[in-house]
Amino acid sequence: MATAKSITTDDYKLFPSPRNRHRTIFLYQVFVPYPYMLIDLESYGFQGKYSLFAACRLSDMKMGQLVTLELPGDEAKFKAQFVPD
Repeated sequence: MATAKSITTDDYKLFPSPRNRHRTIFLYQVFVPYPYMLIDLESYGFQGKYSLFAACRLSDMKMGQLVTLELPGDEAKFKAQFVPD
């Protein structure tokens, strides 16, 4: 069994999705408090690069996912279109 390496930032402990094309933490970030929800970022049709991480928010230890995006327009698009299950 492969183990994912974690990345710790000032705000999050992150575990990269194996489906990421880009393993970069981009400037625009959206935390969603749904750790088990499947998020298909390709279906959003973003203009820039993006990545997804399983995340633990360090300020309150809340588990979820962190979507990171290269462009501010993609961040707005994700926030407008994201609907939790």
